[in-house]
Amino acid sequence: MKSCELSLIKYVLFVFNLVFAISGIGLIVAGSLVLSDVGEYSHFMESKILAPPVVLIVTGCIVFLVASLGCYGAIRESYQMLMAFALCLLIIFIMELAVGIAAAVYKSQFHSGVKELMNKSMENYEISKPDRIAWDNLQSKLQCCGVEGPNDWQDKRPLSCCHAVREGADPPTAVHCRNAVPGSDYLYSYGCFDELQIKADKASKVLIGVGIGIAFIEIIGIILACWLASAIKNKE
Repeated sequence: MKSCELSLIKYVLFVFNLVFAISGIGLIVAGSLVLSDVGEYSHFMESKILAPPVVLIVTGCIVFLVASLGCYGAIRESYQMLMAFALCLLIIFIMELAVGIAAAVYKSQFHSGVKELMNKSMENYEISKPDRIAWDNLQSKLQCCGVEGPNDWQDKRPLSCCHAVREGADPPTAVHCRNAVPGSDYLYSYGCFDELQIKADKASKVLIGVGIGIAFIEIIGIILACWLASAIKNKE
């Protein structure tokens, strides 16, 4: 009876670790997607805001390696390896909990930190090439203008704030854009801060959702590993 129980737990844990390894790949993919989506606007964000997706990618790599350890420990019926596997899962669980907390904090701190950086960068638009490139890229891709709206630029509004009136039409000139009033056909009417905040909210939801989902899987893995390790020890 004990032998049947041992075999059952062993193969259940083996299958679990295969799923766990796939979830590690999922963590890497999720972290990479968030980083690529938000990272291109890193000029306007503090490094601590971009840290959670990086930690998620690192955690995904560790998860994949730990899952391999769990598979090997289950097949070999090694008490020491299984306990090491359970300990690694606990450490990963704590790391993901930290990512979830950081994502929640990142969401609350986004408002003040990013708006301040954007305002400082706007002041340097005409004298700093990195700031100019960052603003033109941001406004063109997100179809927005200024921090809170076109009036933020006053009389130095860049051409990236404007667009063609219709598809296929000639692009507006610098004079058109500078003289356009909010609500006109040429001018993007939304501020870039709100558009960035929407992206940040989506990113934080992905990070928190993935972190919680994998955390539940890890708790099951810790229970299975300890159960199999206990069965092996009793058998010995």
